[in-house]
Amino acid sequence: MAVIRCEEGKPCDTCDVESRCSTKEKKEHEKTRLQQKLFHIRHKVMVMSGKGGVGKSTVAINLAAALALRGHQVGILDADLHGPDVPRMLGIDDRHLTGNSDGVDPVEVFKGFKAVSMALLAQDPDKAIVWRGPLKHTAIKQFLGNVNWGDLDFLFVDLPPGTGDEPLSVAKLIKEVDGAIIVTTPQDVALLDSRKAVNFSRLINVPVLGIVENMSGMTCPHCGESIDLFKVGGGEKAAEEMGVHFLGRIPIDPRVVLNCDSGQPLVADSTESAAKTAFTELTEKVLERLESSKDEAAGAVR
Repeated sequence: MAVIRCEEGKPCDTCDVESRCSTKEKKEHEKTRLQQKLFHIRHKVMVMSGKGGVGKSTVAINLAAALALRGHQVGILDADLHGPDVPRMLGIDDRHLTGNSDGVDPVEVFKGFKAVSMALLAQDPDKAIVWRGPLKHTAIKQFLGNVNWGDLDFLFVDLPPGTGDEPLSVAKLIKEVDGAIIVTTPQDVALLDSRKAVNFSRLINVPVLGIVENMSGMTCPHCGESIDLFKVGGGEKAAEEMGVHFLGRIPIDPRVVLNCDSGQPLVADSTESAAKTAFTELTEKVLERLESSKDEAAGAVR
């Protein structure tokens, strides 16, 4: 009797012998394929927030773009399935994911920077995605296991607000997430939810790289004085009280909004500003935290 062999590395639904495999075998094949994809990604980072409207996606795309501009190979997975804004903020919302029997090819934003999002699959950008947990888990599994990410230094997963299905799925599928970045604004209501995000990360055994305080004050364009629109310092205080690192403050800058709407991350803009400097400093802090987290993990194993 001839031995039936699966086509190694191919998605089950494109394999010639798919019909011969049991459901259990197909699950094992998907698991193996996912592990193979993740093996080629050095650092996996979740970008989270306890509530919406704090600028989490802005932080995620500027961090990812800053690292790509330094010569790193970077990917961003837009895991906000119901409100996928990353393509618009990167200026690729008129493009679509392509693929073949070997998998799906991500969209290249610029050299060294790739992106995947539900918005790059949808034919109608105004159509709502009405999915429950299992469908969302399957979609994220496909984005991780069937996308041809290639060799990446960093994969940033931009998650929807809160502590629900999507972050649970990412943590379960990746298993060894390098860390979570929690984005908050300084006001009390946002800080309350950022604390929940920190505790959620600890609950699912994802190291917290630190808290970022976004929309932290602004400089008046007329008089040059500092204005604390949403207070200042709350994120740093929350980080201290929760025993996690404070990664820095990002001030309010109208160019952040203009750049996101025009599809260009602020860090890729040639104009210097306090916000751009803050993103540069944040990038350095994240690199430091990833390195120290790796050392801490190695020490724990020993």
